[in-house]
Amino acid sequence: MTASLKQILAMVSLTLLLVSCILEAQNGEVKYAGALRTMMSGNLEATAALDTLSKRKNLYALGAFENLKGEIQIFNGRAFNTSVASEKVVFDTTFDKKAALIVYAQVSNWQNIEMPNEIDSSIKLEGFIEEQAKALGINTEKPIPFLIEGNAQSLHWHVINWKDSDTVHTHQKHKESGLNGVEENKEVEIIGFFSKSHKAVFTHHSTFLHMHFKTDNNEIAGHVDDLSLGQKATLKLPIP
Repeated sequence: MTASLKQILAMVSLTLLLVSCILEAQNGEVKYAGALRTMMSGNLEATAALDTLSKRKNLYALGAFENLKGEIQIFNGRAFNTSVASEKVVFDTTFDKKAALIVYAQVSNWQNIEMPNEIDSSIKLEGFIEEQAKALGINTEKPIPFLIEGNAQSLHWHVINWKDSDTVHTHQKHKESGLNGVEENKEVEIIGFFSKSHKAVFTHHSTFLHMHFKTDNNEIAGHVDDLSLGQKATLKLPIP
């Protein structure tokens, strides 16, 4: 082997190592397409095709279909998307549809954190996530993906099914469109995103959180409107 070839191979090895480090450092980087403020103005057109994300490893995502015809929930690359048909929640496990809004991250490594029983509101959950993220060395000025697994004492949800003829959008009308309900004392898995700088983009103007869920038995999945956790719930944050 010539000296020049050895030098080239060494440079290639170094480049691969640097790329590997960069990818590893990006564990949990949040990306998105679309914005809540755009949808509230009446523009419900697609901003992303789900099939462009279908091959991404360790994918976690939430959002809404184009024209607000359902909810997007993706847990570790598996779709548990839902829409409304004949007054029932219908699951779609494909990546065939398009999104008006989607928020996503690829997370290969999570840190499990036992949650105290007093986390009984979204405000308390915001504070707990920020506190735990700082303790792990996560930059809380950037958006953070998270998971919650365990018992939900009370979880208010909806699956949107917007009327094409309705051009006046409000947060309350979005919650009441389609189907909604309350799950009590149910085992759930929640995908969420925390951000202090994306209000009206992918969190509503009154919160730093956007959360979707599915029940463990996969009977219901959709947007989380309000949440009170039961005992022995686990928060998962990406390992930086």
